[in-house]
Amino acid sequence: MRRGTRRYLSRPFTLIRRIFGNAVFSSLTRRILFFNLAALLVLVGGILYLNQFREGLIDARVESLLTQGEIIAGAISASASVDTNSITIDPEKLLELQAGQSITPIPNDEDLEFPIDPERVAPVLRRLISPTRTRARIFDADANLLLDSRHLYSRGQVLRFDLPPVEDEQGSWSSRFANWVNKILQPSNLPQYKEAPGGDGSIYPEVMNALTGVRGAVVRVTDKGELIVSVAVPVQRFRAVLGVLLLSTQAGDIDKIVHAERLAILRVFGVATLVNVVLSLLLSSTIANPLRRLAAAAVRVRRGAKTREEIPDFSVRQDEIGNLSVALREMTTALYDRIDAIESFAADVSHELKNPLTSLRSAVETLPLARTEDSKKRLLDIIQHDVRRLDRLISDISDASRLDAELARSDAKQVDLEILLGNLVEISRQIRSNKKPVTLDFLVDRKAHPKARFTVTGHDLRLGQIVTNLIENARSFVPVDGGRILVRLSRSKSRCIVHVEDNGPGIQAEDIDRIFERFYTDRPEAEGFGQNSGLGLSISRQIAEAHGGTLKAENILDVEGQLCGARFVLSLPADQPL
Repeated sequence: MRRGTRRYLSRPFTLIRRIFGNAVFSSLTRRILFFNLAALLVLVGGILYLNQFREGLIDARVESLLTQGEIIAGAISASASVDTNSITIDPEKLLELQAGQSITPIPNDEDLEFPIDPERVAPVLRRLISPTRTRARIFDADANLLLDSRHLYSRGQVLRFDLPPVEDEQGSWSSRFANWVNKILQPSNLPQYKEAPGGDGSIYPEVMNALTGVRGAVVRVTDKGELIVSVAVPVQRFRAVLGVLLLSTQAGDIDKIVHAERLAILRVFGVATLVNVVLSLLLSSTIANPLRRLAAAAVRVRRGAKTREEIPDFSVRQDEIGNLSVALREMTTALYDRIDAIESFAADVSHELKNPLTSLRSAVETLPLARTEDSKKRLLDIIQHDVRRLDRLISDISDASRLDAELARSDAKQVDLEILLGNLVEISRQIRSNKKPVTLDFLVDRKAHPKARFTVTGHDLRLGQIVTNLIENARSFVPVDGGRILVRLSRSKSRCIVHVEDNGPGIQAEDIDRIFERFYTDRPEAEGFGQNSGLGLSISRQIAEAHGGTLKAENILDVEGQLCGARFVLSLPADQPL
């Protein structure tokens, strides 16, 4: 039985999970639901308080009772009897009368009284009050109770009274809850309603004010928290106050109206809550589900896979999730490209290091077998050459491996290429003056844009490394006699362009793209083997791309279409477009 009960109880949650998925139980969904429902609860709570509605209802009821009281008071005053049994006669006039004479008393209007006769007023009051649920009480000029509509009965009416219950009635939970809410929302500054003991109306301030000819109204609350509105209207005839008419609403009349309005609001609140929950679930599903898929894909990328893991594409969404999807896809692509580059770089490094190590190992193994001094000297020269080659390779490999990290850590700043290139050309002229004689010129082309500036954002040392590598590479290929290198700086609308031209033999067509590969070497015959690591141009292109630029090579052709040199073109984004 327990297992069956547990399955039965857990079945609704299982169905909810199947329908809405994990979005219903996610933290994001719970937060969206909480804040939406909290705002709705605050709004409904303020509406349920109904201060303005209750006050307007009370004001309308007071005006209605005052109008009703004026009508009833006028009818009562019209039915008041004139007491003529008492006549005032002057005794001195009686002494002056002679035998057989009499005096006819004429009463003065000031001596007349108009008392309220309960027997005559009761039928009038019963006819006027019976259509309404209003309680009417009439007090005389001394605030004593004369009539109470609760105790007015017509002929033939059967009186029926309910006996009080043996035990206090608890009522239903809904009524108890409604009473509790009514007490909480009821104003706390209202006076307590009490029945007048012995019919004494002096305990009601509005009755005492009405005896002075002033109408009044008071709102009271019972011990159960129900509102009672009382209106006192003076009963007057010829400006003489004969008594007071006190009209009171039944306890709970106004509260029933307010309660009905609250129930209507709660019905609307139930529908609004249902719609709010459904819309919140739909909203959270459009947010949580894509985020969950992106997170799962990121976890799979972190764990690694034999093939590239595809990140879900939400770029069609023009929102933050779409931007996040695009950023994650680009980041993952860059990560996989970096992993491939590292694997390729490691393979190339291993291959390049094995060549000098193999040569060095052969020379070391052969050295003990050498018999002549010349053989030993040649083997020692080979060992020294391979050691220098290994040292050069390790230095260039170290420089290439930490290039990206160095560019990411250091802050970029504005670099004036005109000043930087001028200094590099002058330094290159001085350092290489004792080697192959080369004519090195620097030219700034301002024909298209006379006032152009050549400022870029980057790292001056790395940008200088590109130009130095290009100049030294060109120096290696220019002829011994008449070698010439031209460094030319020009400007387009949005980029600064650097040309490094030489008059060497040029580049083979099939090798124009290969020369930027790692460890690729195609040196002139006059240059000794192993003097270069083959990483210079590869590092230069890597630096250019890190600065948002490009580096490419092309051949220079003469008028007849013959090769007459090579040209390297470095293009970098300028700080200020023209």
